[in-house]
Amino acid sequence: METLIENALPALLDLLGIILAALLAWAATAAKRKFGIDVEARHREALHSALMTGAKLAIARQLTGATAVELTVTHARESVPDAIGFLQPSGSFLERMAEAKLQEAGDKLTRELSRAIGR
Repeated sequence: METLIENALPALLDLLGIILAALLAWAATAAKRKFGIDVEARHREALHSALMTGAKLAIARQLTGATAVELTVTHARESVPDAIGFLQPSGSFLERMAEAKLQEAGDKLTRELSRAIGR
């Protein structure tokens, strides 16, 4: 019996080592995926916030059209260069996002003005 255990023990230890290595590799992959998603979400939120701030700035300066879009995109590029570097959005995508944020900010302003004058 003792010889059987002595002979089987190295194989069992090798098997246990393989199982532990597989578990560690799985945990590392899961952590990398989760943290990668978290980082992407933070960059995406930062970009959206910077675009909204740029849109509000353009509205405050009473800019319209391409000038408003340009200011909004420029503000985002200067405010969150790390997010833009990480996400790699195209220029046309940033312009479409800027247009959407300008629309959103304008709609909010319209609602607030309507509320202020009692409509």
